[in-house]
Amino acid sequence: MTTQNAGPITGVKILDASTMIAAPFGATLLADLGADVTKIEIPGKGDTLRTVGPYKGEEPLRWPGLARNKRSLTLDIRKEEGKDIFLKLIAKSDVLIENFRPGTLERWGLSYEDLKSVNPDIVMVRVSGYGQTGPYREKAGFGTPGTAFSGHTSIQGYPDRPPVSPSYSLLDYITGIYVAFATMSALYQRDAKGGEGQVVEMGLYESLFRMLEFLVAEYDQLGKVRERSPQLTGHSSPAGTYQTKDGKFVVLVTSTDATFNRLAEAMDRKDMLEDARYYTNSERLKHDGEVQEIVKAFIFEYEQEELLEKLDGAGVPVSPILTIEDIFTHPQFKARENIVDVEHPRLGKIKVPGVVPKFSKTPGGIRHRAPDLGEHNEEILSEQLGLTKESIEDLRTKGVI
Repeated sequence: MTTQNAGPITGVKILDASTMIAAPFGATLLADLGADVTKIEIPGKGDTLRTVGPYKGEEPLRWPGLARNKRSLTLDIRKEEGKDIFLKLIAKSDVLIENFRPGTLERWGLSYEDLKSVNPDIVMVRVSGYGQTGPYREKAGFGTPGTAFSGHTSIQGYPDRPPVSPSYSLLDYITGIYVAFATMSALYQRDAKGGEGQVVEMGLYESLFRMLEFLVAEYDQLGKVRERSPQLTGHSSPAGTYQTKDGKFVVLVTSTDATFNRLAEAMDRKDMLEDARYYTNSERLKHDGEVQEIVKAFIFEYEQEELLEKLDGAGVPVSPILTIEDIFTHPQFKARENIVDVEHPRLGKIKVPGVVPKFSKTPGGIRHRAPDLGEHNEEILSEQLGLTKESIEDLRTKGVI
């Protein structure tokens, strides 16, 4: 599915000089909402993500969803002519998003001061493994090691087994959301508040560490080092993964006393609402083992569909654990257009996640498919910089594009 929806940030011009997932995902989120994003790629090679699985034959299947709504320009900014073109594009852009290792752009003569010399209003969004400062600034950084560094991995899994890393690039995608949020914050300060361009930067690990405030407070005030747990241990009771009579699983959580009250009524255990051990969440946490056994036994009396009908009707927060196969046929995902079709030059069509969030007046959309490498070279160089076909061919011959 492609649309002509303009989106709420139509007119914002972004150069995406980043690779792999974190920073590029942030640029894609902005492109979904209308930004004009030009992806700068290495001539002949392109973004490393083009070579990352899963594959169908020779086609990488992650690329169509992560690079949609962007135009691809191959450009070697390490060469003088490439650098000159890059700076001319900077002069016409609002934002540069990059994730080179700290110091790399500076060595190439493309520091923020160099960018400001051609565009004082440019916003530079920088993502690196560990940030632009500190003793780890030059350390190679990727999502899975960054997740371990953030403190997240230390609490995932079971206490009697090794810590468990996420099975996908969780940290990168979370960082991408921060990239989009930071970009729009900087543009708001510049355009709505009469400010100026600036540098916004973060380390990969910081995006996930920011979400672990409970660990910080717990260690600071209680001296506690939380152990690995497969569920929301210490937050609310009951909470966790439970098996139904037909061998399926659900996740249930009662984060408030009101939701526990509804669960107790659904279990026909109103007596728990008058029992000092269970009446409040703080008391239930002290007796979590007992509460868990009660809930576990109750859930195991029902098949999954029957249980969901009963607890949904009672207003208890519960969900089946869906596989991607389940998701493809689920009416909620269909109603929300969470999966859509986009064109693919060789596969015909491919399904990708839909655009979120949804705007009532200026909805975003998928305006065009993910680009082939260098697909928009002539379009960008001729329309934006006025280069002739001969000049573009000369740049191609020299390996600049």
